Amino acid sequence: MKDHSATQLSVETSRPAGADTAIVFAGDGFYARAAMQVAQQIHALHPDRRFDICIAANDMPASPPESLAHLNLRRCAIRTNGLFDGLRLDSGRTEIVYLRLALPQAFRGEYRRILYLDSDIFVQGGGFGELLTADIAERAIAAVRDNSQARTPRRLPEQFRRLGIPHAGYFNAGVMLIDVSRWLDQDITGRAVAFGRQHRDKMIRHDQNLLNGVLQGDWAELHPTWNWQYTAATNMLAEMVSPRILHFIGPRKPWSKWGGRHPLRYRRAFAEFMVQHFPEQPALPEVAPPDEMWMRRSLAKHILSQHRTLRHIKRFSDEMTVLT
Repeated sequence: MKDHSATQLSVETSRPAGADTAIVFAGDGFYARAAMQVAQQIHALHPDRRFDICIAANDMPASPPESLAHLNLRRCAIRTNGLFDGLRLDSGRTEIVYLRLALPQAFRGEYRRILYLDSDIFVQGGGFGELLTADIAERAIAAVRDNSQARTPRRLPEQFRRLGIPHAGYFNAGVMLIDVSRWLDQDITGRAVAFGRQHRDKMIRHDQNLLNGVLQGDWAELHPTWNWQYTAATNMLAEMVSPRILHFIGPRKPWSKWGGRHPLRYRRAFAEFMVQHFPEQPALPEVAPPDEMWMRRSLAKHILSQHRTLRHIKRFSDEMTVLT
C-alpha cells in the first residue's frame, strides 16, 4: 500500500539516531518529565543499552536537566501539519494523543523497530533489548491484551459494539512494539486516520480504538508482564508476579491529587525524582490515606478473578513468548 501520510510530517531531532531500534515516548510538559523518570529506570536496568530512548512531541521537548544528561535522550519534534485534522478530541486534549500514529513515518529510514511507551508507567524489570528484537511473525504490532479482555477474552469491547465489529482480540496501546517497515507497507497510519474520520461520532477514545478498529485482531500478543494494567483486580497479584512494566491506566496516577489507590512507594519514587531533577516544580500535593472501601472491593475482585488472570498468564511459556 502507498504511504499517504509521510509527506505531511516535518521532523526535527536533537541528535542523529544512535541505533536501529528505539524506545519512544510521546508527551510534553508534565508527561515529558514523567517519561524522563521512566527513561531513568530503563537506563539503570540497561547501562550498556544498544537502543535509543526518544521523547517526541509536536514541538521540540525541553532539554533534560544536567543531572539527567547521562541518559543521552534523543528529543524529537514531529509536526504533523494537519495529518490528524478531523479526529475526535476530548475537551482539553490536543492532537498529541494521536502522535504515536506518526512515529513510524517520522523515524522511517532510522529505526527498524520502535517500542512505544506511555509515560504513566513504572519499570521494574529489564529485557527491553531482547523485546525490541522479538519475533512477531508478519505482524506490524505486538502488544498486550487490554484489561477489558484479559480475564474475559470473549468479551466484546464497547468500541467494537458501537462500530458493529465482530469479536476480535483488543490490545492496550500504552505499550506497543512496532515493526516500522510492516507498518509502512500496510499504511496503518493512513488507514487509522481515515477510519477515525469516518467513524468520528462513534469513537469513544483516541488512537487505541483506531488501531484496534483497523487491525481487528491482526496483531501479535505480548506477555502481560510488558503492560500490567494496574486496577482493583490486578494490583495485589502484581506484587506476586512482579511484572516488568506497571501501567497506571485510568485518570488516577501515583502523582495525581487523588490518593488511596496506589502504594505510596510509586508516589514517593516520582516525588523524589522531581525534587532531585526538577526542584523548581511545585511539590506534589498531599494525598488521602488508603481508601478502605476500595481495598475491600479490590480484595473481592482478586478472589473472584485470580483464577482467570493466572489462566491468561499461563498461555505464555515465558515472559518473552509472543503469541502470533
